Amino acid sequence: MLCRGVTVDASRPLCFNQPVETEAFIALGSNLGDREQNLLRAVAEIGRLPECRVTALSSFYETSPVGSVKQTAFYNAVLKLSTGLPPRTLLTHLLRIETNSFKRTRTIIHGPRRMDLDLLLYGSEIISEGDLTIPHPRLAERRFVLQPLCEIAPQLVHPVSGITVKELLALLRSDETVVKL
Repeated sequence: MLCRGVTVDASRPLCFNQPVETEAFIALGSNLGDREQNLLRAVAEIGRLPECRVTALSSFYETSPVGSVKQTAFYNAVLKLSTGLPPRTLLTHLLRIETNSFKRTRTIIHGPRRMDLDLLLYGSEIISEGDLTIPHPRLAERRFVLQPLCEIAPQLVHPVSGITVKELLALLRSDETVVKL
């Protein structure tokens, strides 16, 4: 057997291609329909993506809506994903899940939705490309994201600020209501 120019015994290969995986964190939110069922279904759909394994899931939280649109409370959670997909491909899959599986239409900015999936972090990468910004630009401003993220990854360091999620949560000044279910 020839492997990168080195002859080896075929019973003991010295090289092999193993996919490189990255830890990504995804926020989930729902305030239409059966909010809990929507979150569970989204977790299952994300877990079925190619080259993806859900490795952690926060508790579910009932949270007050943020912004000026009057709407019902959300259920929110954060999951950790081990993935071999590049960030742009992962985002495309998340948007497809929102649209195809949950029939999301983007008619009202920050309006009610059956499912909202946000790619929060992708390893320690910093990306700013049109519709793909990592880390998520409002991650450090939202208790409904930081609290569940802190539950599963308190020592995770924000790649821009250099501050842990636990520290970001402690520094946050917000009037959001976030209640663990």
